[in-house]
Amino acid sequence: MTTQKFDALLLDLDGTLVDTLGDFVAALNAMLEEVLGPGNQGPVLALQAEDVTLMVGKGSEHLVQLALQWVESQWPIGLERPGQPGPDGLPLGAWALTRYLHHYARLNGLRSTLYPGVEASLSRWHHAGLPLVCLTNKPERFARDLLRQKNCLGFFEHVIGGDTHEKKKPHPMPLLKACESLGTLPAHTCMVGDSVNDVQAARAAGCPVILVSYGYNHGQPAYTAGADRVIDSLEELF
Repeated sequence: MTTQKFDALLLDLDGTLVDTLGDFVAALNAMLEEVLGPGNQGPVLALQAEDVTLMVGKGSEHLVQLALQWVESQWPIGLERPGQPGPDGLPLGAWALTRYLHHYARLNGLRSTLYPGVEASLSRWHHAGLPLVCLTNKPERFARDLLRQKNCLGFFEHVIGGDTHEKKKPHPMPLLKACESLGTLPAHTCMVGDSVNDVQAARAAGCPVILVSYGYNHGQPAYTAGADRVIDSLEELF
């Protein structure tokens, strides 16, 4: 299976094009420090990269929800739990999401790097005339800013984020909308990602799907997700 068989590529962002785990960890812990209060060195409880790897993939709302569930499971015995936070009287989950998005906007891209071969592959495909769409569950404004920082925004015809349409992956809507905007058939438009979310969305949309082996996939090997093919580098697609 090669790119010559495809009329376009839909490319996931986190875990596929860019290793953004450091950004997620920093933003989540900054949020936790506000929600839980500071400890001696940071928040009372702090997430590690291995914790966050299991949480990434279904958008900011889901990420924050899982982080709060992790806090609940790890809360020290005898320590008073936080009450209703924030001057607006928002529920804990809503307030935590607001603070997470604030911190992510501030930290976006500072602790992230392109995976090897990504920039060269995107440049090669773009200059060969293969339409590319970045299709991610990250909010669109964050996706655009990150791609701009990494000098990759210009390679893409469109950037579709988790808030661009009513539904996000694993729902097929963003993939079908991307095909509609490109004028391509789903069967000839390949989804390239790193997780079972990408596989489920592609199957529902009728798109072929390829996964990279180095991404997050909720801590599970990409080979278990049911993709048409698993590759170790984007350079293998061409």
